[in-house]
Amino acid sequence: MNNNRWLDDGARFYKEVGVNRSMHSIQTCNSAALRWLLFLPLAALILWQPLRADARDAPDSFADLAERLLPAVVNISTMQKVQRQGGAHEEQQFQFPEGSPFRDFFDRFNRRHGDQPARRVTSLGSGFIIDKTGYVVTNNHVIEGADKVTVILHEGKKFDAEIVGKDKKTDLALLKIKAGDTELTSVQFGASDKSRVGDWVIAIGNPMGLGGTVTAGIISARGRDIRSGPYDDYIQTDAPINRGNSGGPLFDMKGAVIGVNTAILSPSGGSIGIGFSVPANLAKNVIGQLREFGTTRRGWLGVQIQTVSPEIAQSLGLDVPKGALVAGVLKNSPAEAAGVKQGDVIVGFDNRDVPESRKLPRMVAETSVGKDVALRVWRNGKEVPLTVRLGELEKVDQASLAARGSRRDSDKDVSRDIDALGLALSPITPELSEKYKIEEETKGVVITEVKKGSEAEERRLRPGDIIVEVSQKPVSLPADVVAQVEKATEKGRKVVLLLVDKDGDPRFIPLRIKEE
Repeated sequence: MNNNRWLDDGARFYKEVGVNRSMHSIQTCNSAALRWLLFLPLAALILWQPLRADARDAPDSFADLAERLLPAVVNISTMQKVQRQGGAHEEQQFQFPEGSPFRDFFDRFNRRHGDQPARRVTSLGSGFIIDKTGYVVTNNHVIEGADKVTVILHEGKKFDAEIVGKDKKTDLALLKIKAGDTELTSVQFGASDKSRVGDWVIAIGNPMGLGGTVTAGIISARGRDIRSGPYDDYIQTDAPINRGNSGGPLFDMKGAVIGVNTAILSPSGGSIGIGFSVPANLAKNVIGQLREFGTTRRGWLGVQIQTVSPEIAQSLGLDVPKGALVAGVLKNSPAEAAGVKQGDVIVGFDNRDVPESRKLPRMVAETSVGKDVALRVWRNGKEVPLTVRLGELEKVDQASLAARGSRRDSDKDVSRDIDALGLALSPITPELSEKYKIEEETKGVVITEVKKGSEAEERRLRPGDIIVEVSQKPVSLPADVVAQVEKATEKGRKVVLLLVDKDGDPRFIPLRIKEE
């Protein structure tokens, strides 16, 4: 029926229930304004209907979706040999002299129990089929150390699985089964970056070894960093996830995989409504590399970075804290070849802004090896464009990467107290090198004392730390530090930026200048 007919029916209803009897003046009035005033609530209801259609209501049921997706979700069963601790272990713990009755006893005990066969440990997890040819995605921790991996379909059929590749950094793994004549059901990765906080999701997995189980909830948060690895960017959900759900999929309401269920936050080991999933956009790239190469091939820049705090931003002349501060440039790295310098702030990478430091590692890792990438760095109060050709992270020998300098002859200055910073400083002398185990090639000035109650103490500076730069200028003598503090004061700056070497780990530390 049309809106006019609906309004006419409404008028009759008002008349039948006595509105017109109690309001005789309105009954006899032909004013259009009064009529519309009477029916405003009804008109508002009509106009509200289209707006309501845009809202995402809770589904009446997840049954149709679950029925379609369950066959693509599998159980992962692994077996691992664990060697029992035998006689050799006891012999190392207990040593007795020749002829001792205790030694004779333990020798007999070791012969009886020391050569027991290894026991087999079974664990359960979840996974999902992404290709009808038999490729299965799961978590690395589900299959790590396994001697045998078995994939169990929803209908109960079992297949031995080959480990195609695995990646510890994202806790993902790719398996392959040969299903023969069995027709497999597969699912596809979706666009996790388009999912929103509050969207409905369902998780399917194998909690507590019970078999295929469906739970539902919403996306509670995005971009969670739970400090499990360098590329943390988890989707948080309140869909119940328990032990055994690891490696299972998190679906949106269209049936696309938007996450791989990986971890939960729980004091008891059971679900308390805080679960975490690797987002599909990250997983899709990793799984694609594992499928093509059997390993990951991540881009490598070759810098040590840290967060740009408000104090650091102020000291560098940045309007707002953003980007990734370069604390160190590794020798023979792509960054060094491109001209990146210690103290630069990387604010742009591959034509994208870098909003914060923790975003940069993932941006670099997801970029193709060998690609020429545009960088924007903040240096000396302005942006500087650079171009870097990315290397391959997996080929880098991490143990050989250390940004070191050469020590200068710095015995020409004496120790000095710098009250403005709450520090006592000294040149690096042989005596201090021995006392603080300072390496021969280290350069800078050494902190010999940190004043009690100073900001330096709050920033956890300690005797033995080496100040390498002040306000991005190299220092080798305490007098150099004093000079840079004075220059900063003349410019009206209240903070100086120190580059401090703490046991070989360079860190930028902002320090407020104490007013006299």
